[in-house]
Amino acid sequence: MNTDAFLAAALRNPVNKAIAVESFHLALPDAWIVSGCLVQTVWNVLTGRAVDHGIADYDLFYFDPDTSWAAEDAVIRRLQDRLDALGVTIEARNQARVHLWYAEKHGLPYPPLACSTEGIDRFLTKNTQVGLRRAGDGYEVYAPNGFSDIEGLIVRPNPGPNFSAANYETKAARWKKLWPELTVLATDG
Repeated sequence: MNTDAFLAAALRNPVNKAIAVESFHLALPDAWIVSGCLVQTVWNVLTGRAVDHGIADYDLFYFDPDTSWAAEDAVIRRLQDRLDALGVTIEARNQARVHLWYAEKHGLPYPPLACSTEGIDRFLTKNTQVGLRRAGDGYEVYAPNGFSDIEGLIVRPNPGPNFSAANYETKAARWKKLWPELTVLATDG
């Protein structure tokens, strides 16, 4: 799978496309649709399921130096107002402020980030380290590990600084129930 094939599959889900277009029109800084909604759409295309099968929510990262909750909440509300008709949960998170709440919520340190793709790099699994965004008349993709795990239906741990074996196992078990074709690689814990 190359970038074009990944984009074609991910954008078959009209929600992914709508979020990409709307975040572009809102001019959200360094905005990327990320993670599960992209990968799971591609899995659905590859396995012949409905494009939205198993997708719990749609994640959007952006990076705004205003780290106040009020600023992030305003973005969340604007996006939800504009995309409410889609009938899905959209979780927009300002990556400039994750370090302010992450340790308390997850019990792990989280140093400040410099951009949204650094947040993508910290995902629990390597196959979900992917993002896409509208760029001019086309799309840009960020995929530091490429697409082989996505295409191969492989779930692989990302043993980075925020890795949790328990969270990995929970996520992988949920996915395996929804996509039994997956190969889930074990972690050393």
